[in-house]
Amino acid sequence: MRGLRGPVRRVTAGRLAGGTAGVVGVAALCLLAAGCSTGGTGTRDEGAAVTAPVERGVHTPGASAVPPVRTVDAASLLREDPKVSRRIKADLKPCSEGAYPVDTSYGNLTGGPVPDVVVNVMTCGDAVGIGTYVYREKDETYENVFAVEEPAVYATIDRGELVLTQQVYAKGDPVAYPSGEDVVTYSWSDTKFTERYRVRNNYSSAVGDGAVEAPDVVDPTVPRQN
Repeated sequence: MRGLRGPVRRVTAGRLAGGTAGVVGVAALCLLAAGCSTGGTGTRDEGAAVTAPVERGVHTPGASAVPPVRTVDAASLLREDPKVSRRIKADLKPCSEGAYPVDTSYGNLTGGPVPDVVVNVMTCGDAVGIGTYVYREKDETYENVFAVEEPAVYATIDRGELVLTQQVYAKGDPVAYPSGEDVVTYSWSDTKFTERYRVRNNYSSAVGDGAVEAPDVVDPTVPRQN
């Protein structure tokens, strides 16, 4: 039997047959050996108790919860912002049923306790971006920390960085078919955004009109002629 210290006296069959005293002796021996196993395998040296492992990612009582995102009225935020140009404010009108051509994204860009807000303003007809802004919460109000007011611009949040995409038009390019685009990645540094990467993508001029020719319809029941 494992886990017992010192020699264990052997009890012979003859002594067990000697009567009640032998049975009592065997019982006492089992008690001294920290109990006999009912399964016939003897006692086990369990050692120190092992606590159940804690599963990662499981919510435990008392853990701090992620605060809900506080949404903003993007149209009102732009109208009250002195950094937004008069041209943008003049174009900021509902397209239909009171819906403004404004996209709003929330995410951590500047490392503040409250998610930052990225606002993109577009035209109603062709949804071309005409302005993009980043607002950071400060003293329970939002401060404009980034702004670009140029045609065909749009910004998104990508893994904690600000990614700005701007269409590039050559002379004579229609709005739907620019010649290329610039993709610029910005990171927050102390009190402002700093450019980190810039990628220029040039589009092929061979597909400028966007027309696609439909393939010939082939009847599978008609055999082909070589």
